[in-house]
Amino acid sequence: MCSAKACRTPAVWVLAWNNPKLHTPERRKTWLACDAHREHLSSFLGVRGFLKDVVTLAEWERGPSAGGSAADR
Repeated sequence: MCSAKACRTPAVWVLAWNNPKLHTPERRKTWLACDAHREHLSSFLGVRGFLKDVVTLAEWERGPSAGGSAADR
């Protein structure tokens, strides 16, 4: 499900992020996003300098060989 507040739409995107004040550089936390909320959630993380990667959920589930970030999978 999408991580946007009150959204119940299935997720299509994984937004990998970390807060450099709290996490080591290689650590990745994740938010899930539907198509409608991808830009909003990406912007929220991006203006804070937290956003590290945006990949499709299918890519993320395939793992690091697909080019996505491997930490916290």
